[in-house]
Amino acid sequence: MHSEVERIAEMAQTGERMIERLRRQAFLPESRKELTVRFGIAEAASLLGCSTNRIRMAEDDGRLPPPPPTENGRRPGYGINDLLNMREVLGASPARAPLDNPAIIAVQNFKGGVGKSTVTTHLAHYFAVQGYRVLVVDCDSQATTTTLFGFNPHFNITREQTLYPYLSIDPTQTDLLYAVQKTPWPNVDLIPSNLELFDVEYELAASGADGGSVLASRFRKLKQGLQDLARDYDVVILDPPPALGTISLAVMQAANSLIVPLAATTPDFCSTVQFLSMMDQVTGQLAEAGIVVDYDFVRLLCSKFDSNDPSHAMVRQIMEQTFGPALLPVPILESAEISHAALRMMTVYELERPIGTARTHKRCKGNLDEALAQVEVLVRKGWGVASPASEQEVINA
Repeated sequence: MHSEVERIAEMAQTGERMIERLRRQAFLPESRKELTVRFGIAEAASLLGCSTNRIRMAEDDGRLPPPPPTENGRRPGYGINDLLNMREVLGASPARAPLDNPAIIAVQNFKGGVGKSTVTTHLAHYFAVQGYRVLVVDCDSQATTTTLFGFNPHFNITREQTLYPYLSIDPTQTDLLYAVQKTPWPNVDLIPSNLELFDVEYELAASGADGGSVLASRFRKLKQGLQDLARDYDVVILDPPPALGTISLAVMQAANSLIVPLAATTPDFCSTVQFLSMMDQVTGQLAEAGIVVDYDFVRLLCSKFDSNDPSHAMVRQIMEQTFGPALLPVPILESAEISHAALRMMTVYELERPIGTARTHKRCKGNLDEALAQVEVLVRKGWGVASPASEQEVINA
């Protein structure tokens, strides 16, 4: 007869097998995630900030290859690779200038269930669709972000592929290049995580009398490693653990921007206030130890907002009164489309067609674009540039 403790191990093992079954079912036939999303010419033109005629003219004069027609003669639309090529040919790349600092954004809250990993992955894919070069770093041993990118942390990722060889007490790597994995998105790379990354917390906690100096060196090391990697990217997005630990502190010190997701409930509001208070204390203590924490921007983003729930509206009003302009004005709405995509280990930006109704999908994607564009505006302000204007806006102006 199994003890209850043994039952935990049994449930964990059967759970891991079920995750692998779900992954294989989602990514048939090769059990590997592929990006199949396509964009019509009108949507492509909108993303590039140009007219459809300009795209057609570039196709007619040979600067751009036309998308191959389907059997019924219709255009199948453009893939992400096509869009990236179009940006290069038509001079519509939003990439930062060489002297601009890459945005290194930590998406952090110590309260679980606020959609931290969902915000991280959707933000990464939003920036990818807009044409930026993106690196996502999963620093959470629960590895939800790694899973959403199509990897099974238990079967596909080893400890040597995570941050562990770089941050451990006895490091075997001197930079972070070893950990960078390609994803189905041509302009998004990932440093994955798995449960063994938590060993870093154990090791540093057991470092004895030298704990403080070891900790400080790890903080500086992660920041330096990320800054070195970031040279090849426009945006780096960090997903730290939802708790105050060594890795969380190192991530918050390595970032130059902070997004705090929170749901519109009283417990989430109270927990976030505690998180901000704890951040204030910790940054003060780090400053005393000679470790400076500074951000280009700190913003709160309301996630999982149900516009039909009066209690959500009430709590959001409290947030607005409390946080003022630090709270981004457009929340991420609660949507079945996000939940359905997550069940397939995807984001809404990866869906080739709506899972629910076309109306629900359009509303969800439109809201995500509007909410996440707020972060893009902050990033571009840091580079001293405004968001690119469309040809129509220029003409009207």
